[in-house]
Amino acid sequence: MSQSTSGSTVEAIRATVRAYLSALESGSAAAIVALYADDATLEDPAGSEPRVGRDAIARFYRAVDGSPQHTELLSLRVSGQSAAFHFRVTTRVGDAEYEIEPIDVMTFDEQARITGMWAYWSPADMRRIR
Repeated sequence: MSQSTSGSTVEAIRATVRAYLSALESGSAAAIVALYADDATLEDPAGSEPRVGRDAIARFYRAVDGSPQHTELLSLRVSGQSAAFHFRVTTRVGDAEYEIEPIDVMTFDEQARITGMWAYWSPADMRRIR
């Protein structure tokens, strides 16, 4: 069974994923939250208590506000109104630097705004690099 997705929809979703990683890298919670639909849900990590709505999502992303990180997109697949992507993020915590490679799954509305996000990772996946 296959899902047909127009080229413009695929490109719009790809652009949102790239914008998400760019906003994460810049440490701008406001830029990240702007990519979400008003009634979106977020589970980070997947299986944790869902955060529902932009206000709850904004509170979650405050942790990255003002904390620039390095991100690298490793793979991205789009199917219908959903995307799964594997990326690497390098971040500082105090004097230490950590690297993690989560796999995020997102759903999108017709404007390619994020309607749902599930981040697959656990603390055991974090690797100290410095």
